[in-house]
Parts: sequence; structure tokens; C-alpha cells
Amino acid sequence: MTIDPFVSFTIAVVLLLSGKILTMNVSLLRKYSIPEPVAGGFLCAGFIGIVYLVSGVKVSFQLDLRDFLLLLFFACIGLKSDVRTLLRGGAPLALLVVLAALFILLQNFTGMGIASAFGLDPNAGLITGSIALTGGVGTTLAWAPILVSEHGVGNALELGVAANTIGLITACTIGGPVAAYLIRRYAIEASGSDNLDVGTTHDDPNPRMDYFSVLWAILTLNVTVMLGLGIHAIIEQSSFTLPAFVSCLMAGILIRNVVPFAVGRTVLKFWPGVGEGLTLLSDISLGLFLTMALMSLQLWELQGVVLFITTVLAAQVLLTVAYIRLAVFPLMGRNYEAVVVSAGFGGITLGSTATAIANMTAVTQQYGAAHRAFIIVPLVCGFFIDIVNALLISTFLAWG
Repeated sequence: MTIDPFVSFTIAVVLLLSGKILTMNVSLLRKYSIPEPVAGGFLCAGFIGIVYLVSGVKVSFQLDLRDFLLLLFFACIGLKSDVRTLLRGGAPLALLVVLAALFILLQNFTGMGIASAFGLDPNAGLITGSIALTGGVGTTLAWAPILVSEHGVGNALELGVAANTIGLITACTIGGPVAAYLIRRYAIEASGSDNLDVGTTHDDPNPRMDYFSVLWAILTLNVTVMLGLGIHAIIEQSSFTLPAFVSCLMAGILIRNVVPFAVGRTVLKFWPGVGEGLTLLSDISLGLFLTMALMSLQLWELQGVVLFITTVLAAQVLLTVAYIRLAVFPLMGRNYEAVVVSAGFGGITLGSTATAIANMTAVTQQYGAAHRAFIIVPLVCGFFIDIVNALLISTFLAWG
């Protein structure tokens, strides 16, 4: 049974509302910074999974708007990014790329070792390593046919989809608790700033805005997305591959820092709530995107590979948490920015860019803004790590 786009979108709105209401009223969710879309999205995925087990009916959603929401979100992030902050983040950005690249090696060695222990082709561990987890669904779809045709891993696609599904679920739930532990264990002083990159603090649910502020925000956002899609079209003419959301992020940074300052100052003078309008739109875009991603999970596809997938994913999650604690947090500075980056690292290595940002958003809503983290993590997720991952995957397959 396929649910049409309009009804699917309406269901996503209801689920996101449910998640926000739960977060507002359940202190445990706020304490461990569980992203608001998680509760509603998981409930839906569990419900359609039960429907399938009971009746055999596969419920699917037509989520035509989902990917566009991601473009809107990253355009908002770019529009709130000061290039001076980006330049100050140069060294941490390079360091995080190196840390993520080293983790890919550990991730793949772990997956391949467990696959061998189960008597499977080691490349089955590769598909449940950086291909599905760091790379995500797109990387899985790209590499699975190669593993099937050239390396004899007949169920590569099923293994990859299953690993990505569990990885996405896990990534949504570990970021907040990891951040809470680090803040408590090392007595980290949070920023306390309510000038968030995404969303609003739990104590300030009503940002200052008016009619014109929201209209200016919508107009600016639409122009940014159009510029981003233009940049993406130009890049596609070359042999270089870059996700469209990164182009929209770049467009936002350009507009934020290149448009004559007088224009921005004039707008802000009469409508100081434009920044809050962008924050609100980014929060809605990310929330609906992640809700749609979670509600569309096909949990029944895990049948037949449960034991192997459970074992390898348990090892990958433990490896991620240990790596964050022993490498990412201390090397990124042992400060609040490092805490927020650590919350997002699970999204980088287990889920997706959206998951990383959702985890970071939940943490900053609880403890305060971390502007530099919201620049370097999306760039690592959406740009640098995809290049590194592709090179390392090719190397592992060549060795095999």
C-alpha cells in the first residue's frame, strides 16, 4: 500500500508535532538531548512494521518533498554562517577530516573481521562498514552492484540497507547521551547562548518575529536554494561529484558574506527577526526531513540477516562511542564545541548528515549555541568524507 505525497507529508507533520510535544513534556528526552523527530518517526516505523508482520501488507510513503527539505535546511545553515567563524574553524575542520578518515579504516577492519568470523566473504563486512554507515544509502546503492557482479557478494544490497537502517536508528539515539556524559564527566561549561544555528532553546519557544521577518527569510532562502542548484548544475558538468545540499550550503555562505553589508543592515534595522525566521525555517526543514527518513524505514527488510547485522552493528556502535571518548573529544579541544562535534560524530559514522545535525541541534537546544561545530561537521559529512570514503573503499576492494 502506497500513501500519496500530500497525505505522507501531513503524517510527517503530525509525527513531528508529536515528537516536539513529547520532548517538551518528558524531561528524560531533554536530559539526553534526543532529537525531536526521533520519537514520532520511530513510532511510525514500528507501527508499519507491525502491520507487515500481522497482515503482510507493506506500507510505503511517497516522500517527494523530503530531499528538497534538506536543501532548504543547509541553505539556512549557510545563510547564518559568518566567514570569519569558518576561517577560525580551518584547523579543527582538517583535524576532523583526519579523525573521520582514520575511523573509516577501523570501521572497515571491524566489519570485515566479524564477517570472516561468521564464515562470510570479508567484503560483506565492508558493505556493513563504511559503505553503508559512513556512506549512507546513496553510497550503498552505488557500490552494491559492484560487490555483487565483481566480488560475489550476492546479498550486498540487502546487507547494506539493513546496516544503514540500524545505523540510522542508533545514530539518532547516542549523540545526546554521549554529549550529556562528556559535559557531566569533564564539567564542561556550556555556552548558554540562545543564538542557535537551528531551532530555539527549550526555555524560549517563541522567537521574536513578525510577518515581514518571515517573508524576508522565505525570499532569501528561496534565492539561496536557486543559487545552490545553479552551482550544483555547473559542478555536474565536470567529473566531480558533490551532493546538492553542499552546493546550497556554499550558496548560503556566499550570500551571507558577499552581498553588500548595507542591504543586510537595512533589512535587520526594520525587521530584526529575520535571523529568527531563518532559524525557525531551518528547524522545521530538518525536523520534517528526519521524520520522513525515519517513518519510511522498512524494518522487515532486516529479516534473514538479523544475527550478523546485530553483531556487526553492536561492535560498530561500541567502536564509535569509544573513538569519540578517546580521540574525537580530546583532540577537538575538550570544550563545549568539542562536545557538540562529538554528538554529531555518530551521525557522520553511523547515520547521515541530517542525523549528525539533528543530534547537534538537540544538544544546543539544551545547552546553548556552538556555531563553529555547525560549519565544520556539515562540510566533513557532505564533502570531504565522501571523497575519502570512496578512495578507501576502492583500496579495500583492490586488496581483496
